[in-house]
Amino acid sequence: MIDLKQKLSSLLAEEVSIQERLQKICAYLSQEISYYNWIGFYFRDGEKEELMLGPYVGEHTDHTRIPFGKGICGQVAVSGSTFVVPDVAEQENYLACSLDTKAEIVVPIFKDAKNIGQIDIDSHSIDPFTKEDTELLEWLSQEVAKIL
Repeated sequence: MIDLKQKLSSLLAEEVSIQERLQKICAYLSQEISYYNWIGFYFRDGEKEELMLGPYVGEHTDHTRIPFGKGICGQVAVSGSTFVVPDVAEQENYLACSLDTKAEIVVPIFKDAKNIGQIDIDSHSIDPFTKEDTELLEWLSQEVAKIL
């Protein structure tokens, strides 16, 4: 986990655009953690209660805009809390990006105490996310906020 954080920190510190840094983070997580099958960022669209898709790695998604309250991402936009879904089939308010997705974790990103976005990760495995995943992604969301 320490090596992951060190590499993620170095990617965040690169002197390229924020979009490029976030894209590299997605690619790195996809490469390093086998059960992270779709990794992406969503950000609030100004003052609208809507999320816009940012950099991501994984299958194409039609969910480029998500209203607050819709799906797991939309719920996190409202609650401001990390949401781990061990089995998406058991969630009534789930937006399916892929039939292969079995589990999801969404971690909010706060800047100046305002929920401005989130890290969204889908897995093709049921219940793969551990406490360590949650801790890593919550740390990453704090680090990402520093460059925004």
